[in-house]
Amino acid sequence: MNKKTIKQILQTCLATGADFSEVFIEKSISNVYEMTKDKVTKASTNYIYGIGVRVLKGVEEAYGYTNDLSMKSVHALATRLASSFTGEVKQLDFAWKTAKKRNIIPVVKTPSSLTNAEKLSLLTKVNQVVSAYSPEITQVLSYLTDKEQTVTIANSKGTYVTDVRTNIRIATNAVASDGKSMQSASDNYGRNRGYELFDDLDLNEFATEVAKAAVIMLHADEVAGGKMTVVVHNGFGGVLLHEACVHSLEATSVAKGVSVFSHKLGQKIASDVVTAVDDGTIQNAWGSLNVDDEGNPTQKNVLIENGILKSYLVDYRNSLRMNQPITGSGRRQSYQYSPTSRMTNTFFAPGKSTFDEIITNTKFGLFAKKMGGGSVDPSTGQFNFAVNEGYLIEDGKITKPVKGATLIGSGAEVLKNIDMIADNLSYGQGMCGSASGSIPTDVGQPTIRVQNMTVGGRG
Repeated sequence: MNKKTIKQILQTCLATGADFSEVFIEKSISNVYEMTKDKVTKASTNYIYGIGVRVLKGVEEAYGYTNDLSMKSVHALATRLASSFTGEVKQLDFAWKTAKKRNIIPVVKTPSSLTNAEKLSLLTKVNQVVSAYSPEITQVLSYLTDKEQTVTIANSKGTYVTDVRTNIRIATNAVASDGKSMQSASDNYGRNRGYELFDDLDLNEFATEVAKAAVIMLHADEVAGGKMTVVVHNGFGGVLLHEACVHSLEATSVAKGVSVFSHKLGQKIASDVVTAVDDGTIQNAWGSLNVDDEGNPTQKNVLIENGILKSYLVDYRNSLRMNQPITGSGRRQSYQYSPTSRMTNTFFAPGKSTFDEIITNTKFGLFAKKMGGGSVDPSTGQFNFAVNEGYLIEDGKITKPVKGATLIGSGAEVLKNIDMIADNLSYGQGMCGSASGSIPTDVGQPTIRVQNMTVGGRG
């Protein structure tokens, strides 16, 4: 596939009346390493190579893909997709636009430049630190993943770009047991960066914090449920914003009118202290990209400003439905998926309070130090999330650890009940699943305080 043959494919897609065509060519190499205690229990390498072809007439779409990149195969695919449409053929004699290249995700140590032994030494160090923390640590499971994805994106609007993404992440899970019960804790760290990311990560501290949390939670009491003030800590606490709010701001649901935030641009949907951002341009961040998977430069999108809804996340197809500008938010897992609107790095902007001020000014509540998984319905915003590491706040002080807490509510409700935001913004890394597959996204926030939140618990 070169520029000449790609142009022929795009023109074939338009031969029966469609008005937009696109190709997404991908070559990816990814590695997964797993270590249990001190033994390597998994090591695999995956090669992905193929092309996705998309054809649109208005907002109607036909999509197909193949890993046979011969001209004969791709031309046959384009012809089949074009047959989905009939109408007046538009002569689009497009020329490739020369876009200024940027590199917000520089890489020094590529995955291929390290040996397996060098990579496994990172897992060995983590597992040894976790195992040595306490005799109550009975199981340690750690992962290291790396992926280098090279893409070429071209369409009939004249876009032609190439990009390379390098995602590396380490994760560990510790299980503590006293012979009667067990409790686990986990954490991960990742960047769209090379292996130089480990120059900035203290693996001893990373591993110790996981082991410490597992042991503390093993001896914690079950939390008593009810309505209470909840302080959600920074970093991965931002999963609350990601799941409970911003999924409902993606055009995937907004354009269909099924989001709780449909038709609410310019309206007040949160308290005055809330500003929420999705920014795909943060250097080397886990969810950052030079261009999205439709070839558009990523950008900083202010979604909510001082409580007012300012923007949605919009891809090309949904921009036609909504008559809204494209926000550089078109993403997909691989060439096997059609792109749609997705998050990159999503976070609450820093506030004017400090962490200590939030705790001191809370008479009684729950401190959710580490958030876990959960679920949300974008049409209603209803969610529930597990708290992996929690503590009571009593008379302005963090006191005893509690386990089994679940946060329950709706995104619209939470946004209005946030009354304090700290100045300690940080990020956590996750994989977000949706219509266009699983993609790396950063979730982040400073510490926030939410009033009148429902906490589930068996205490």
